[in-house]
Amino acid sequence: MANLRIALVAGEASGDILGAGLMRALKARHPAVEFIGVGGPLMQAEGLTSYFPMERLSVMGLVEVLGRLRELLARRKKLIKTLIAEKPDVFIGIDAPDFTLNIELKLRQAGIKTVHYVSPSVWAWRQKRVLKIREGCDLMLTLLPFEARFYEEKGVPVRFVGHTLADAIPLEADRAAARAELGLPDGPLVALMPGSRGGEVGRLGGLFLDAAQRLRAMRPGVRFIIPCANPERRVQLEELLAGRDLPVTLLDGRSHQALAACDAVLIASGTATLEALLYKRPMVVAYRLAPLTYWILKRMVKSPYISLPNLLAQRLLVPELLQDDATPEALALTLSPLIDGGEEQTIGFDQIHRTLRRDASNQAAEAVLNLIGAPQ
Repeated sequence: MANLRIALVAGEASGDILGAGLMRALKARHPAVEFIGVGGPLMQAEGLTSYFPMERLSVMGLVEVLGRLRELLARRKKLIKTLIAEKPDVFIGIDAPDFTLNIELKLRQAGIKTVHYVSPSVWAWRQKRVLKIREGCDLMLTLLPFEARFYEEKGVPVRFVGHTLADAIPLEADRAAARAELGLPDGPLVALMPGSRGGEVGRLGGLFLDAAQRLRAMRPGVRFIIPCANPERRVQLEELLAGRDLPVTLLDGRSHQALAACDAVLIASGTATLEALLYKRPMVVAYRLAPLTYWILKRMVKSPYISLPNLLAQRLLVPELLQDDATPEALALTLSPLIDGGEEQTIGFDQIHRTLRRDASNQAAEAVLNLIGAPQ
């Protein structure tokens, strides 16, 4: 079996997880393989030679990006030059589209096969990016089925590989075991998940706690659990909780355990909604943006829904309360019947989970090796 050289670039922790799974699956099918590029500790543990620390690419927000733009552009330019000289059999850009799509374009022009793993949300907004993807990408690997349909319509070679989270999360989560692990009593339990970023928790944290107080007035026995994404979010939430009489358990991380343990979830729109879906927990999705941002996005976004469960179901499966509609009263009233109901949601969630559960890392590895005609 001939030696393969595969280049990969991931820009953040979620990409590092995907990249490591893909590398493991590639090695299992084609042991004589060398990995070069940029990745985090998990990809390095699988044998990646990383040209520089992945952290240099993990930047959130426009202002932060502007401060680091020169460095990012210089790194990208050098990376393109190095990879063209190294002539890998294939280049795989993992998510981080603002950084990786440009690399794919330049490498493909230099005759190197290119794959993009994880679709940017082009189906929702900035649809023109699909032209750049079509020009720069030999194969798009998507985690979600509706994304693949979009690319097929636009003439981009695509394969829906499924979602690694759907592979990892069991089809039925053990609620009693999760509660026992967390030391939580029986009785109605609602998870509050106002997001992982400071700005999100600033806009939604107080609102979610106000809704919790309304809900407790309607259902006196209900308790709450909040997984905190990091120590900063925990401090932020503790400050918001000061002076409130609410039975709340704060967790450090452990969002999956919180989802397994609860009966229903009040949640910010984002990836966490997919996790709640996979744990089959009925949810109400709420979101608030700065008014100007919301006004702009409302005009740009082409999709009728904002939450992943509804995009995946292609219908309004979970309630979405946005901007001025997201009041404490409305959230509490919408959430209350889901605590001991919500079967319509959970049946839909189960169907979606089975659709997404396809052994994604192996599907992706097979698609990559097929693209370059490598034996496996």
